[in-house]
Amino acid sequence: MTTSATPSPSAAPSLVGEEYEVEVGPVAHGGHCIARTPGGRVLFVRHTLPGERIVARVTDGDENSRFLRADAVEVLQASPDRIPAPCPFSGPGKCGGCDWQHAAPGAQRRLKGSVIAEQLERLAGLTPEEAGWDGTVEPAPGDKVPKGEVPAWRTRVQYAIDDEGRVGLRKHRSHEVQPIDHCLIAAPGVDELGVEQREWPQIAGVEAIAATGSNDRQVILTPKPGGRLPIVELDKPVSVMRVGERDKGVHRVHGRPFVRERAAGRTWRVGSGGFWQVHPKAADLLVEAVMQGLMPRKGEMALDLYCGVGLFAGAIAERVGEKGAVLGIESGRRAAEDARHNLEDLDRVRIEHGKVEQILPRTGITEADLVVLDPPRAGAGKQTVERIAALGARRIAYVACDPAALSRDLAYFREGGYRLRKLRAFDLFPMTHHVECVAILEPVKKDA
Repeated sequence: MTTSATPSPSAAPSLVGEEYEVEVGPVAHGGHCIARTPGGRVLFVRHTLPGERIVARVTDGDENSRFLRADAVEVLQASPDRIPAPCPFSGPGKCGGCDWQHAAPGAQRRLKGSVIAEQLERLAGLTPEEAGWDGTVEPAPGDKVPKGEVPAWRTRVQYAIDDEGRVGLRKHRSHEVQPIDHCLIAAPGVDELGVEQREWPQIAGVEAIAATGSNDRQVILTPKPGGRLPIVELDKPVSVMRVGERDKGVHRVHGRPFVRERAAGRTWRVGSGGFWQVHPKAADLLVEAVMQGLMPRKGEMALDLYCGVGLFAGAIAERVGEKGAVLGIESGRRAAEDARHNLEDLDRVRIEHGKVEQILPRTGITEADLVVLDPPRAGAGKQTVERIAALGARRIAYVACDPAALSRDLAYFREGGYRLRKLRAFDLFPMTHHVECVAILEPVKKDA
């Protein structure tokens, strides 16, 4: 048997590298805008803004592709919202971490608001008014910065290491590494470690974590296959973990195997690089929005689904009192253990380990007063939403990091007899296309 690198005669000709002069249309979900080639083919273009006239260079697609991906390599007519990108590593062919470095801060929030509105209408059939949303995307406290400045918010940064041991970040939709010497959006606690100023031979990746509310700092090293772990000497005291080559689990090398985060009046143990909101203000902001929406009462029974280390479960438990009860469900074993540890002083809280779609039916719970869910990016899905809706909760709080998944699930909730009472959106990922939403749902009132 022989192999050949020669393309099949039936393969469509690649369009990568082709350039088109185009008018840029609306923003789309994913950090790009929509344009069309002179022949009418759809282009998803990065590094541009609505209303601009640009030269777009195709980065992905062929003659048979339904759409093409492209970069704006020349701006012929700029939007009033365009600014010079503050980061030298931002732009076509460079770091893929930030989507909107070239947009003024206020414009970034308007773009995100447009995406949320479009997803709500297209996937949930809701106008902003019907969603109880005024259309704004709220900045986190302290993040309102002048044009040309960047908030340093990212408390967890996953660095990639190139073949020469240099620190960098991945290029957009690529395994290629863009070497960097400073990430503008990295939080001060990450920056002070000095990860970017060192070489990392035999290492494929370094995740740097700077806890909020404590001085805990941690790095998680992923060695290259067969690579040896270096002696880690950074600019600040740091605990070191490593990703196992075979099991891909996170294992302690030295120091604490967890960091201590502070939010909602409590200290939270987060182990093995487990999930915690990346923006330092996010946890408190989201707890406040969820509690305002749910308005827990003494003695109520609540569910915290996809509960992580127990953030919302703890906040609800404080409010429902000793006669109330909270059940948290979390699929990550270490996160579930952390949640039990974090809430061990609240005997009215129970944490179950497992997938929500498997554990919830097994609990035998047929009704609840309140539900909060913070699912992964893909959303909860139709089956889980149906199960939640059947519980008859008086209020449901849905925390979402993806407006498309949220909108799909909102449509399922409507089928289950729930309406969206209020929606809030938060810009907890400045310079990127990501946005966090909190949706508050309540049962549709039935006619007497």
